[in-house]
Amino acid sequence: MINAAMRKLGEERSVIREIFEYGNARKQAVGEKNVFDFSLGNPSVPAPADVNREIVRLVGEMPSVALHGYTSAAGAPDVREAVADYIRAAFGVPMTSDLVYMTCGAAASLTVTLNALCEEGDEFIVIAPYFPEYRVFIERAGGKVVEVPADGAFRLDLAAIERAVTPRTKAILLNSPNNPTGVVYSRGELAALAALLERKNKELQKTVVLISDEPYRELTYGAEVPYLMALYPHTVVCYSFSKSLSLAGERIGYIAVSPQCADARALFAAVCGAGRALGFVCAPALFQRVAAKCLGQSGDLEAYRANRDLLWEALTSFGFSCIPSEGAFYLFMKSPEPDAAAFAERAKKYELLLVPSDSFGVKGYVRISYCVSRETIQNSLPAFAALAKEYGL
Repeated sequence: MINAAMRKLGEERSVIREIFEYGNARKQAVGEKNVFDFSLGNPSVPAPADVNREIVRLVGEMPSVALHGYTSAAGAPDVREAVADYIRAAFGVPMTSDLVYMTCGAAASLTVTLNALCEEGDEFIVIAPYFPEYRVFIERAGGKVVEVPADGAFRLDLAAIERAVTPRTKAILLNSPNNPTGVVYSRGELAALAALLERKNKELQKTVVLISDEPYRELTYGAEVPYLMALYPHTVVCYSFSKSLSLAGERIGYIAVSPQCADARALFAAVCGAGRALGFVCAPALFQRVAAKCLGQSGDLEAYRANRDLLWEALTSFGFSCIPSEGAFYLFMKSPEPDAAAFAERAKKYELLLVPSDSFGVKGYVRISYCVSRETIQNSLPAFAALAKEYGL
């Protein structure tokens, strides 16, 4: 009567969401200010001023039937042209609007792209640690997940990636700035990856696609975020405005297929077909137009930087060890005991809600989302200090 696999997914929520819901219950029980919820990557700074201005302008100037009606399935033509213009100007890639597909946020960008690419027996390489839903998206598309651990500093292990590429490899899914580590892959390591893949393409007589998952592109603190499409021709960019414009609940993003990609037109047609098969008629019409006027912008990065610095300095002074966060809004902290889930459970005693790293594909760490209020971080520090003392740090 029902799909057992879908029921299982529904009953077994993601670890991140499970902790978030636990936090909501604790806030009801002991008061919101007494719970320090670092679980969810939910932006905490206001959207840029241009977002609100554009919403007001569109609502005031555009007839509501036109404003809120269907666009073309791939997106409003003027919006797709604006995205293509931005990519050409910002990154020097000869993008055209007929290779841009507007989506309902990052999840839709990824699921549509994976379904457009995946054929029976295909493998998709992910770099561990990685966002847990990658596994759900890949396996639901019919692919096999191949985990390749990052190196000790959570950067790309090129030798390990090369060993993992086989005749069955369809794509490598990259995320930089990275969730959960905050690491930004350098131009040098990405160029080396591109050269490695060009070599493997010739050796295997096939084309391995790079899928660049980019919800955090603008959220960096001095680190360069190289544009993969400019380094490797066979690239598909999956972008979301959720984090940069603080529009997580509005579900708006896009897919951009490199014009230099092998069979780019056929791949884009498959993207359109996958969007149709998955039930995506068009992305939200109002926010397509809003996003088109705010390309490349972000919320107040200084607020995130200040949160990061405050948390980093306090946690390291307490004796905890953290990976330097160059982008996004996460600290990846080493658990003082091998079992990160047990550590996260003990942290709940102090109302600290941390996400254990096991579901991200590595052991022994917790993710701390610092996209919270400054007050939350400041009030949490005595709890972190007490937790560190309990471990003898």
